[in-house]
Amino acid sequence: MPEVIFNGPDGRLEGRYHHSKQPNAPVALLLHPHPQHGGTMNNKLVFAMYQAFVRRGFSALRFNFRGVGRSQGVFDNGLGEMSDAATALDWMQTYNPNASGSWIGGFSFGAWIAMQLMMRRPEISGFISIAPPASQHDFSFLAPCPASGMIVHGDKDDVIPIASVDKLRQKLSAQKNITIDYRVIEGADHFFAEHTDILIRHLDDYLDKMLTEAA
Repeated sequence: MPEVIFNGPDGRLEGRYHHSKQPNAPVALLLHPHPQHGGTMNNKLVFAMYQAFVRRGFSALRFNFRGVGRSQGVFDNGLGEMSDAATALDWMQTYNPNASGSWIGGFSFGAWIAMQLMMRRPEISGFISIAPPASQHDFSFLAPCPASGMIVHGDKDDVIPIASVDKLRQKLSAQKNITIDYRVIEGADHFFAEHTDILIRHLDDYLDKMLTEAA
C-alpha cells in the first residue's frame, strides 16, 4: 500500500495506491467524506471499499482532497474537490493505460463527488455510493445516470434522512438500462459505527456478483 504524491490542480495531493499484478487490471478510485467534518482517505469505510477492490485484483487509489492531511490547497465546497478527483483518475490511468474497466466509490460527501465525476468520465462503468448526501446536495445532474451501481444507506441515519436516498434511488432506477442495487442496513447510523462488518459483506457480495456477470 505505497504512499504516493501526485500533482493536483491546486498543489500536491497525497494518496495510497495499490498496483495490481494482473495485466490489464481494472481500476478503482475511492473518495472520502467531508473534509471539514474529519473526512480523510483513512476513513474506515473508504478503506473497506479500497480493500474490497484490491482483493479482487483491481489497481486502487484513495487520496486526500485538497487541504486534508499532506494534500495542499484549501477546501473548495466541492468544485475543487471534483477537479482533484478527476486528476486522481487521470494519474491512475497513466499507470494503467490498458485497464479493462474503471469503478468509483465514495462515502457521504465523497459519494456526491464520485457521482459527479461519473457524469464526466464515460469510462467509469460502475459505482458504489455509501450514504449519498441526497438531502444536502442536488443530484439532478444524474440525468441520465451513465452507469449502474450500488447505494448503501442506514435506516437510522440522522445526518442524511433515508427518505431522501429512497427518492434518489427511485429516480435512478426509473431510467432505462440502469440497475441500482439498493441496500438498507437496519440499525445503522450515518457512520455505520456498529455495522461496518455488515457493510463489508454487502460490498463483497455486490462486487462478486457484478464481476462474475462481467466475466
